[in-house]
Amino acid sequence: MNAAILPEASVLPTQWGGLRSHSAVRGLLESLHALMPVDVTLALAWRDAQGGRDVEAFGPCEALARATALDALSGNPGDGHCLHARLDDSVPYVLLAHPQGRAQTPTPEWMDVIHSAIHATLTRLLADSRVQVLSEAHRIQRALFRISELSQSGLDLHTTLERIHNEVAGLIYAQNFMIMLWDRDSDEIRIPYFVDQVDHWPVHEGARPLAELSNSLTVRMMQQGEPMMGPSSALAVQCGIDEPEFIGPTSLSWLGVPMMRDGRARGAVVVQSYDRANRYTRDAVEVLAYVAQHIQIALGRRDAKVELENQVAQRTRELRDANAMLELEVHERKRAERLQAALFRISELSSSPGDGWDFYSGVHAVLDELIDCRNFFIALVGEDQGFLEFVYVADEHDDIPARVQRGRGVADYVVNNGRPLLLDDATLQRLQRDGLVDVRGKMAASWLGVPLLRNGVPAGVMAIQSYRDDVRFGAQDMELLSFAAQHVSVALERRGLLQELEGHVRDRTRELAETNRTLLAEIGERIRVEQRLQYQASHDSLTGLPNRQQLLERLQLNMLTSRCSVDMPGFAVLYLDLDQFKLVNDSMGHAAGDEMLVQVANRIRGQLGSHDLVARLGGDEFAVLAELVSGIDEVKALAERIIRAFEAPIFVHDRELFPSASVGIAMWQPGYQSGEEILRDADAAMYRAKANGRSQAMVFDEAMRAESLRLLDLEADLRRSINADAFDVHLQPIVHLGNGRVVGHEALVRWRHETLGLLSPGAFIGVGEDSGLVREIDWLVYRKVAEWMAGGRSKGYVSINVSPLHFRSPEFATRLLATLDAVGADPARLRIEVTEASLLEDSGRTLAQLNELKARGVLAMLDDFGTGFSALSYLRSFPFHALKIDRSFVAGLQESSRGESEALVRAIVSLADGLGIDCIAEGVETRHQRQCLREEGCLYGQGYLFGRPQALPVLSARSG
Repeated sequence: MNAAILPEASVLPTQWGGLRSHSAVRGLLESLHALMPVDVTLALAWRDAQGGRDVEAFGPCEALARATALDALSGNPGDGHCLHARLDDSVPYVLLAHPQGRAQTPTPEWMDVIHSAIHATLTRLLADSRVQVLSEAHRIQRALFRISELSQSGLDLHTTLERIHNEVAGLIYAQNFMIMLWDRDSDEIRIPYFVDQVDHWPVHEGARPLAELSNSLTVRMMQQGEPMMGPSSALAVQCGIDEPEFIGPTSLSWLGVPMMRDGRARGAVVVQSYDRANRYTRDAVEVLAYVAQHIQIALGRRDAKVELENQVAQRTRELRDANAMLELEVHERKRAERLQAALFRISELSSSPGDGWDFYSGVHAVLDELIDCRNFFIALVGEDQGFLEFVYVADEHDDIPARVQRGRGVADYVVNNGRPLLLDDATLQRLQRDGLVDVRGKMAASWLGVPLLRNGVPAGVMAIQSYRDDVRFGAQDMELLSFAAQHVSVALERRGLLQELEGHVRDRTRELAETNRTLLAEIGERIRVEQRLQYQASHDSLTGLPNRQQLLERLQLNMLTSRCSVDMPGFAVLYLDLDQFKLVNDSMGHAAGDEMLVQVANRIRGQLGSHDLVARLGGDEFAVLAELVSGIDEVKALAERIIRAFEAPIFVHDRELFPSASVGIAMWQPGYQSGEEILRDADAAMYRAKANGRSQAMVFDEAMRAESLRLLDLEADLRRSINADAFDVHLQPIVHLGNGRVVGHEALVRWRHETLGLLSPGAFIGVGEDSGLVREIDWLVYRKVAEWMAGGRSKGYVSINVSPLHFRSPEFATRLLATLDAVGADPARLRIEVTEASLLEDSGRTLAQLNELKARGVLAMLDDFGTGFSALSYLRSFPFHALKIDRSFVAGLQESSRGESEALVRAIVSLADGLGIDCIAEGVETRHQRQCLREEGCLYGQGYLFGRPQALPVLSARSG
């Protein structure tokens, strides 16, 4: 044991364990001092068998009395009256009565009385301490015996180490426990067991080079081969480890012992305490060393078991191979018997009646009993010698045409050479290298073909092939197939003449029938084309409903009629749009969406009168022309009937769907000049219905007209402001919820309107999205953010919001990176925030651009998580670095009620942790919300609690 590293042990002898706190000795001296003169100090000094000394005193001059008693114990006489004695013939001690000033020294008789009292008391304490020591030794012995049993048990390694850990925890403080193994041959370490309350170091089962942990106390202790004990910081200094390079958190008490085998350290066992110093003693070292020996035994038993299992597996493989050889011999004998019978059956088939197909399939069935010929074909040279006609084909992979032009295929090679061909990889490569064959279709692993002869001339080929590496053909298979080919050739010669005559008759009949069908088809097609063109010009191809052109013509006719006759009943236009139809297309496919539109069209048609017209305008938009209506109430009733028609479910691709529709109504007024104007106003009313909650109807009025004009004016103001660069960037901090450190900022746009003042995004982004102007506004923001980042006035990252419109351009990622490079900004400090709408439109193009940005260090965050449709699949498929919890969930974390929001936040954080991405909570406004988020494991947040958005010049002095 290294005395320079281990601390000094307690100097009290083990058998005086009951006096370690000195309280018993001091209490005895205090009681006896009451019988002494006031100026006399009593002191008691003792020595154990190992030479350790200790002393206790009571009186007015305790320090001097202690020193004098210790000197007397060492044989040096001093002032005062001393009595030397020995307790139980094993523990020498000195009783000293030390007077102060002129106080009288107690008489020897009085000292004898005091000594008798002390001796009797110490004898009793010694007996009690020995009982305690024996009890403690018995407890330790039982625990060590259980550890020994565990090391020899049949439990798996992790369970064994876990139970050994529990036993060690009953002997010494072992809340933090680690086992490290050292493979000295490869100089690698493994950590099969690690439990720690503070250190969250990611431990893996795999091996790691020892050099990676050279600044670990455990590694240094193993290299020295001796136990180490004490504060980890002091041990690190003694081992020459600088504090910044020290691996692991600092502990107040650290104890490690090596696992030795053949005189060399093969591993280590370590315990440590973070909250109390001097937890471990020499006894703890001995206990942990004993445990290390048995852990070594358990690991050795496991290695021996693995070696034995490997030997058993090897022997099993050898027996299996021997058995396979025997089975092969039996198989070959049976195959020879089947071969004789099959050759006789093939000879019979060649002379049996029936057509060619029956003969070919019969030959195939016989051969299939002898050879693996599941892939089999017979091809004959055509009459013009330029084609091979495949008269019989059975193939697992290739769809071989009935007629193939002759060339340099492997079948052509057999016909041209008139010899059998057994083709393997080497033969194929040689023939290809010499330019003799070209491979058509999927190449087999083994191919065997033999020629078919007619009057001694090659007239075709019969071939078998295998696509499996474990099925290869050989010379015996070639001999069998050649014999079968002879009989096929005889049958071909016999049937040849008859088939030739029948073929001429069939060809002539087919030509005449084809000519007749062609003439009839041309006449019918011309009529159908004319009808189809007329129909397509005025109808929707999917639903069969009138299209927009026919609807406008009908509207124009009604407007003309209404102007000519004041007594004519009015009419109205109902503009209908399905709610969330895009979700059906994206989740189930366009085929499902088309089927749903057809059923929707039928339901609308079923609610109309005989004078009404329904048209499909495109996508999921329909329009109804209601004629001969008496007033707005009748039109509203029609709209309600249409909406209620969607209450029953629609079944699409065996899935039950519940569509809903929003309806806008525009009544005829003399002020309309065209049908497009009526459709425009009905469309505006429909969008107001969607905004008010969907599945309802709204009538166009003057308020909507005014709103439309306001939006037009706002769009015009936006265009002028973009040219004038009237947009500012404000930054809101993103902080670490634990320590409040600012890790980044979100860039938010503000519009300096010439009359309305400073506007937040909510006042104009909607118009910007509809008009496409948001892209130009964003590029103004991106340029300013890049310039501010390049100024080096902040060390954190900056996140920018990216509209879904940007990902429609394939140049977005390239342009954004060029903007950063132009001003010298670091791309690694930029984050982009995207919504799920960006991923729904063209996920392939969006993914490609996100990967391009990530390659340059620009990371992506999923904004407003939990408010979209299908974020879970995108979290797995797209390279997101973080997700932002929507402020609606954070707002629900109130002191009075937090159950539902708390569960949602917990689920989102757990999902992010499982995917290895960060969580950022938006809209944190109270300390209670911050505490709840921390309890659920969310690391980052932003909101008014940490700071309101501020303009760039204000933040530049204190951000980072």
